[in-house]
Amino acid sequence: MSGLSTPSAASSAHNLDTRLHLFTPLQVGALELKHRIVMAPLTRMRANRPGNEPSALNALYYTQRASEGGLIIAEASQVVPEGQGMPATPGIHTDAQQAGWQLVTDGVHARGGRIFLQLWHVGRISHSSHQPEGGAPVAPSAIAAVGNALTADFTPAPFEVPRALSLSDIEQLKKAYVAAGRRAIAAGFDGVEIHSANGYLLEQFMISRINERTDRYGGSLANRMRLPLEIAELLAADLGANRVGIRLSPFGVANDSGETDPLTLYREITKELNLLKLAYLHLIEPRASGAGQRDVDHQNVPSGCATLRPFWDQALITAGNFNAQRAEQTVAAGEADAIAFGRYFISNPDLPQRIKNDVPFTPYDRPTFYGGGTEGYTNYAAFGG
Repeated sequence: MSGLSTPSAASSAHNLDTRLHLFTPLQVGALELKHRIVMAPLTRMRANRPGNEPSALNALYYTQRASEGGLIIAEASQVVPEGQGMPATPGIHTDAQQAGWQLVTDGVHARGGRIFLQLWHVGRISHSSHQPEGGAPVAPSAIAAVGNALTADFTPAPFEVPRALSLSDIEQLKKAYVAAGRRAIAAGFDGVEIHSANGYLLEQFMISRINERTDRYGGSLANRMRLPLEIAELLAADLGANRVGIRLSPFGVANDSGETDPLTLYREITKELNLLKLAYLHLIEPRASGAGQRDVDHQNVPSGCATLRPFWDQALITAGNFNAQRAEQTVAAGEADAIAFGRYFISNPDLPQRIKNDVPFTPYDRPTFYGGGTEGYTNYAAFGG
């Protein structure tokens, strides 16, 4: 195969070791995967505007990264217009968006791949330029995040004070998640992932310094966990638990998040979610919190998967600055069942084959992550091509 050098004996042994665990089958909900290298959900801001529909370009991007029996978790997609927080992010709340996503799922399935859609609401990590009629973003409480939003014209602006959701708003929001889940399945997705991480709306409800509500969705830990648990339960009942996953970021600090007692929070919500028998739990490792904004590798932080593994019985996926060796070690140790790669899946559309054949990764180009066209999106070559 072109582009490959002759491996040394040590390298060959490493290849065998990597195949031992990463390239063994794995049951994830109703899906049997052929390997354990997952493409993480990655915001790329390349949906068509003004409707935020996926296009043929997006379909090509995902199709390039599909592999036989491999799992892709498609990028975060707002479940309602108010859930948008960045320009040109796709949605899953209109017929046109659903049709655009069908192009994506058709392409991935044609290559033997499997694909879930991440359901998203950013809450206070938005800006009035994204909101219908220029209204305020919404959140559990009227507390602004620290930092800058990215406005509809791709310029930074300070986060605004959000509007606290009413109980009626919350009931409508729960229905919107179910409707979005149904649209995702109708568009050909194999399942959905609930985004309850990285300082977005569902995690905002969980964090005591962000959620100052005095009703049934605030105050006690049980109350603060209520909304993500209710949404997970509703989607599991409607779509089937084996079609629903959830993402958490234990100990994370992205988007002005961070709980004062993270161990208790994430241990308890993991135990409650475990009762629902969802397809998988997807964690963001603390060392990678905030990696979407810059290259980070936080030191002296706990392992999310090792900490929560004892409380989770189904498939466990973890993500965060993994290389092939660390991925293999983590799966071999039983701390996770699969490893999600993000930034290196951008620049290596054939990442599973590169890992299997011990081929070096192509470096990614951070300035092309968000917005734009084909550059840094669909123009990365496979190592054999």
